[in-house]
Amino acid sequence: MERVKLEAKDRTYLLKMNQAPLSYYIAHKDTPRKRLLYYNEETNTNHPLRYARNSNSPFQDEQDQNAIVEPIVFEDGVLMVPKNNPVLQEFLHYHPGNGTEFYEFDAERDAQEDVQELFSEIDALLLARDLADKDINTLEAIARLVLSGNVDLMSSAEIKRDMMLFAKRYPQDFMEAASDPMLKINNFASRAFTSGYLTFRGNKDIHYNFKDNKKRLMTVPFGHDHIHALASYLQSDEGLELYKYLEDKFSENA
Repeated sequence: MERVKLEAKDRTYLLKMNQAPLSYYIAHKDTPRKRLLYYNEETNTNHPLRYARNSNSPFQDEQDQNAIVEPIVFEDGVLMVPKNNPVLQEFLHYHPGNGTEFYEFDAERDAQEDVQELFSEIDALLLARDLADKDINTLEAIARLVLSGNVDLMSSAEIKRDMMLFAKRYPQDFMEAASDPMLKINNFASRAFTSGYLTFRGNKDIHYNFKDNKKRLMTVPFGHDHIHALASYLQSDEGLELYKYLEDKFSENA
């Protein structure tokens, strides 16, 4: 079996979930009670793992009968493995608990991830501020998509504040919402309901709600969202007249 080739360097492993007991033992060999297997997708086979300090392989089926098995202990939540113990590093790489029970600490990688997160936060905040200054309607549309509660009851200042906070806490979600090609038309459709021009009845039918017209406009397909269904309708040739009517009404009430 072709094995991973790790760079020769000292490595540090930390327990997950902020665990830091004085001594913490992880499974170091496959047993009937505690399976420790590596699944090889290429051969569709499972290989039992076992850490033996006098072996050159972490796989039990590649070790001889003289294997010296040793426990693996994290002290105060930390395990330092020098580069002259490559078999333990390889064993930990294949260990099923890698990433769930413990992980390899990499200062450079963590710093790069932190920088990327900060860049994402800055990008989201800059976009939120730009929309707050120049395009409150788009910011309101994003608010309808990501915030709970009735956005129509919020003032412009409240929308700007809450969306700036949302962009700071969830920059990726904010950026994805802002780039949604259906964002504006979905917001337009949502306003048609919140403004009272249309109603959604019986969880299936959209009705006009004009003074002299309460007829059914359309039936929402089963399993579909009524706002998305209306948005699609408004983009069709059939829905163009209603779209222009609603656009005029929203302009009058702006």
